[in-house]
Amino acid sequence: MIKNIARVFSALSLALVPLLSAPAAQAAPAPDVTTLADAVGLVKVTEEDRTGYTRTKFKHWNSGDDASDGCNTRAEVLIAEAVVAPAVEAGCKLSGGTWRSYYDGQEVTSAGSLDIDHMVPLAEAWDSGASAWSASRREAYANDQGSAVSLVAVTARSNRQKSDQDPADWMPPSPEAQCRYVGEWVSTKLRWDLTADDRELEALKVYSEGPCEDTIVRYTPAA
Repeated sequence: MIKNIARVFSALSLALVPLLSAPAAQAAPAPDVTTLADAVGLVKVTEEDRTGYTRTKFKHWNSGDDASDGCNTRAEVLIAEAVVAPAVEAGCKLSGGTWRSYYDGQEVTSAGSLDIDHMVPLAEAWDSGASAWSASRREAYANDQGSAVSLVAVTARSNRQKSDQDPADWMPPSPEAQCRYVGEWVSTKLRWDLTADDRELEALKVYSEGPCEDTIVRYTPAA
């Protein structure tokens, strides 16, 4: 009996050794949190330059955050943002589901009617610093799911209207969406250390010092 107890104790001790000696899981860094006005003040200002830009310099969509799920980044974002989850069939074909396009307030029930918009468009990112990045960093930017605001599912129509314009030239048509949009735009610029030109910065200041002064910005710098 004593020997059996000793064996059990020994086995438990051995099982606990890896748990005790394993390094603690690294916690995700806490986001920086600030007011919209202060966040706008952190964005560096410089002239934009689109020389050499092509959309193909930002590889997307790649295999997404989970390479084993058979879904690319576009599909993973659609699944994550659905207000009613779609069925995921073979080959990551999505059927059913409901989404709300916050740019224009539209409810959408077909994944094919949605675009995945880059909050800061690829061309704007290129102008604002991405032209100096490596190809792998541009791919990381184009498929960024590390922030909930970098990629957003919206109606194809609103995305095409936006195109590659910054807030000086385009804002969501739904007034209720505009403060959220400005906050997420600035958050993305800070996350990726992207700059703004003078017109863009002035437009951001109009919102941050006026109707959107209570907006809070959260961002975590990209690795």
